Amino acid sequence: MALLNNEQVASQIGDFVENAVGKRLSRPRRKPSNLGPKPRKKTWYAVPLEKGLSGDGSEYHIYVSKGTTDKLCIILSGGGVAWNDFTAARPVTGGRVAAGLPNYYWNNLRPFTQIMNIHIGITDKRNPLNPFADWNCVVITYSTGDFHIGQSTMSYVDEEGKDATLHFHGYENFRESMKVAKKLFPNPSQILLAGNSAGAFAVPALAPDVKEDFYPDCQSITLFSDSGQLLYADWAKTARDLWHAKEEIVAPLCSDNITLDWYRDLYRRYGDAFQYLYGSSVRDYLLSTYYNDMAHKVYGTNSEVQEIFYQQLCTMVKELKELNPHFTMYLYDMTIPGITQGGTVHTALKELYFTTMKSDGVTMAKWLNDATTGNLYDVGLSLLDSEH
Repeated sequence: MALLNNEQVASQIGDFVENAVGKRLSRPRRKPSNLGPKPRKKTWYAVPLEKGLSGDGSEYHIYVSKGTTDKLCIILSGGGVAWNDFTAARPVTGGRVAAGLPNYYWNNLRPFTQIMNIHIGITDKRNPLNPFADWNCVVITYSTGDFHIGQSTMSYVDEEGKDATLHFHGYENFRESMKVAKKLFPNPSQILLAGNSAGAFAVPALAPDVKEDFYPDCQSITLFSDSGQLLYADWAKTARDLWHAKEEIVAPLCSDNITLDWYRDLYRRYGDAFQYLYGSSVRDYLLSTYYNDMAHKVYGTNSEVQEIFYQQLCTMVKELKELNPHFTMYLYDMTIPGITQGGTVHTALKELYFTTMKSDGVTMAKWLNDATTGNLYDVGLSLLDSEH
């Protein structure tokens, strides 16, 4: 009997843990029930979408919760990105993560993904420190690797040599989700459109749909992208040729900074019709890993690539401020030993520390809530290089 190496052992342990957690979450007491005609307030419900589709072709659902106010929070979830055949063939699994193997995106909504979407951070309805607990909320889940904008399919060969298909179905999933939001919450007085990680990139790309097609009468829409920096020279090619995003979304892409390009176009078209917010940790260990892979074909991070990410962030913050002086920032430098690999955390919006982590003495929860009331101020700019 062949002995297993450390990587194989770690992979098996990771898969075992994920499956065990998934089984617990599948039990009736832990699994959100389907939405009925009279949903209880501050309770999460799963809503399957008939036209929805996950990346591997499996079912797709979102989560909704009715609050005690007429305010609406729309969350664009994160979960990685696939930009070529190699990345498409390596979706996230517990085993891959545990073994440190390349893993790029979630390709389905297996029970384990519930812990990334509800009862955590801004979606924790039971946390008295969460100022958004009383808001109506729609969590647009993510399992397509396309920043919520794809409209295509691609064929690839998986690691076992089998033919497979990846459904870049993010845009239709988003549109169908917004139909549910509009039906449940037709006239919100205020909207927060926020995204973490992959969802952060999508916020400026999809904000026009939210405003024009679903909530044209809402006069108070705040946008927040948490952790949306990943420089790559071929974003336009990926969005057009691989994901087949609609041309209105692709056309603004002219640089290696996809988020900045989309915000520039959004501000050009809408000006101050939105409030604009951006957040990031300063040496994001995960986004620096992705950047290293894109730039150098190395899946991993270290102090050198984290410093590159930091310098890119300094430039990005400066450019967003030049675009709109009222573009409001929350920057943070939290680390987690054994996780962040010498860098800083990846996102805070849907993390346990959303209400407790402080930068300049202020939590992200307080800063974000203040911003939605019109009290705009920057947090963490002292973390940036003074030359920027």
